[in-house]
Amino acid sequence: MKWKTSPRRVIIFIIILVGAGSMILPFLWMLSTSLKEANLVYTIPPQWIPKPVNWQNYKDVWTASNLLTGIKNSSIITIFVLLFSTFTSSMAAFAFSKLTFPFKNVIFIMLLSTMMVPLVVLLVPQFVIYSKIKWIDTLLPMIVPASLCNINVIFFLRQYINGLPKELLDAAKIDGCGYFGAYWRIFLPLCKPAIVANIIMLFMTTWNDYFAPLVFTHSESKQTVQVAIAMLNSHFIQQTNIPLMMAAALIAELPVLILFVLAQKHFTESFAMTGIKG
Repeated sequence: MKWKTSPRRVIIFIIILVGAGSMILPFLWMLSTSLKEANLVYTIPPQWIPKPVNWQNYKDVWTASNLLTGIKNSSIITIFVLLFSTFTSSMAAFAFSKLTFPFKNVIFIMLLSTMMVPLVVLLVPQFVIYSKIKWIDTLLPMIVPASLCNINVIFFLRQYINGLPKELLDAAKIDGCGYFGAYWRIFLPLCKPAIVANIIMLFMTTWNDYFAPLVFTHSESKQTVQVAIAMLNSHFIQQTNIPLMMAAALIAELPVLILFVLAQKHFTESFAMTGIKG
């Protein structure tokens, strides 16, 4: 079998290869640095393969930081947000796509307009409200607002559901299903690729959130993984223990990488289908 190549394909392949390398190399350098001794980080020329390999950093990071508590709190927040936000947002997307009710388009545009509001603008009113209802230094400020619909997820799922035949809803009505039954039994299973893609993005956003936990919590028992890494960074900044911080950062990134690898097929499929149908 002969492979047909052209200068255009070669150029595109080189561009893609360079783009992939620019994303992979920082991760490989982080892995390499996490296995080095502290005095070998800034050696010239740089060592990609550490000599010697120091696995002690991955043992010390658990005692030198609050990483375990941070992972536990981040996991609790992320699980609740993924479950409830996916449920509420998919219901809202189904309603905006297939149902008819007064001012539907106006309400949807108003929701979209909230995407233009900077989060910093909401910080003071949120802090005042959470203080009055005694949510400060709890995980609730990170869980409850994020669980009550997400306009980014609503918009993405609405575009996906728009490509599904409306006759499915009519058929469900004939079979005796109500609106919730049609959503739960028909449209939700058909939206699986789009939901998986949004779960990945929502997981990354929630797991990597640093600003909200930093502002709304202050005790070590309520720290998330990103705050724990930041505290480790500030603690060791004078000692320049870069390998220890790289080990902590790599541990924190592993759940995101694992989730993306496992769900990569659905992730790419959902974006392709949304682009075709949208």
